[in-house]
Amino acid sequence: MMGEQPATVTAAKPFDLHGVTYWDFTLRMADGTMLTNRIGAESTPEGGLHEGDQVLAMVAANMVVAIRRP
Repeated sequence: MMGEQPATVTAAKPFDLHGVTYWDFTLRMADGTMLTNRIGAESTPEGGLHEGDQVLAMVAANMVVAIRRP
């Protein structure tokens, strides 16, 4: 998988590491594939991620590198 793809957030949990917020999350991609990953707050939509959110995920080499709202 590569490029921007629609997805649904199935789990999301923020955590703080030395004053920097990261997100652990799982996405259900449009083709049914589940991707679990961790990215920094700078790569997530303002307001964070919530279960059930419809998002667009930038995927490179089967890894989510950024998420935005459609």
